[in-house]
Amino acid sequence: MPDQKETTDFLATVPLFKSLKRGQLETLAKQASVQSFEPDQEMVTQGKSGVGLFILMSGEAHAVHMQPDGTRTVVNVFGPTDFFGELALLSEGPRTASVVATTPTECLVLTHWTFLSVLRKDAEMAVAVLEELAWRFSVALQVI
Repeated sequence: MPDQKETTDFLATVPLFKSLKRGQLETLAKQASVQSFEPDQEMVTQGKSGVGLFILMSGEAHAVHMQPDGTRTVVNVFGPTDFFGELALLSEGPRTASVVATTPTECLVLTHWTFLSVLRKDAEMAVAVLEELAWRFSVALQVI
């Protein structure tokens, strides 16, 4: 399990947090927990509520979308510093896909309620993260 300095250093490499200051990263590092997953273990389940953001520290995972006819489609592949669940940071709505570990995988997890609590105390961090999320969503919509 990484110590707080290692967690802070790691968060500095995550694209979502690229514009945050060291102190802001330290605040997030204090709030993050580490979860480990085995190959073929479901990390989140399509249709179930999301609890927050998962950031891969090591390993690989696939986002899999299940169609109504039972067809499974891999819609994304995640590796270290990749993240998923950014919508769950702001809303506890259902997951749009399942994410399954394909190798032993370790993640930092920031829960919805913890993340919102941090943002309420630091408006500058809230703006920086929301700007990055807005940019990512606009790029994703252009691909569709």
